[in-house]
Amino acid sequence: MANTSSSAEYHRRKLNTRVVSDIERRVLSRQLQVGQRLPSEAELARVYDVSTRSVREALHILETKGLIRRRHGELAEVVRDDLDLFIDTLAASVGSLITRDTSHLVQVMDVRRMIELDVVGRLAAGEGRLSMGVSSALDKMRSSARENNHLQFTEGDTLFHRAIVQSLGNDIYSLLYNKFNALIAGVVRISGPGPRQTLEKAQAEHEEIYSHIRDGNAQRARALMGSHIDNYTAHLQTYVGSNQYLKNSRNECT
Repeated sequence: MANTSSSAEYHRRKLNTRVVSDIERRVLSRQLQVGQRLPSEAELARVYDVSTRSVREALHILETKGLIRRRHGELAEVVRDDLDLFIDTLAASVGSLITRDTSHLVQVMDVRRMIELDVVGRLAAGEGRLSMGVSSALDKMRSSARENNHLQFTEGDTLFHRAIVQSLGNDIYSLLYNKFNALIAGVVRISGPGPRQTLEKAQAEHEEIYSHIRDGNAQRARALMGSHIDNYTAHLQTYVGSNQYLKNSRNECT
């Protein structure tokens, strides 16, 4: 009797897995869009040729994975279609925190620091391959520093760090980094121009980081990148705490 019960349980779990796998595949491939409703439990049972109990268990698993949402008396709703949307939601939540309390900007910089230090160390150790985007960004920064063009230099700076992260070839890192760095960019854009010497010094820092990655000096590349991001974090902390930041932020909204 026990063997019969165990066999039935195993069979039902296999049916659950089949339903979960198929719906998950359709959600992640965007065949099922966010906001779209799934058919009723009875209809799903008919389509997959399983019991409604198996369907309910499958829907519970999908809900646990964050792919659907169920409410009493309503059809199940697709709430996430892929990782990009999930990270979009995460970035929006973090952006809301920064709006209420700018100290969260420093925490975002901590995340950026962790990613970039890991990336430059692994690139210097031979993983991935430095992209042409890194050299192009450095060219942009050189010309901007000569012209004392803060806005163009900032764009080159952003392109440099993005190209470094993308060079590793880790799509998840790149996606997470780009979303979080976009939160920082808004503050950087209104932080006002720095003196020419500051731009030239920042340019030299980026050139040195690039050289150590290219030459395979992982320890030095990580140390320089860490120092660079720490100094930049201190600059942002000073700026967001100033009256000028509040003034410029209001101007951005008008």
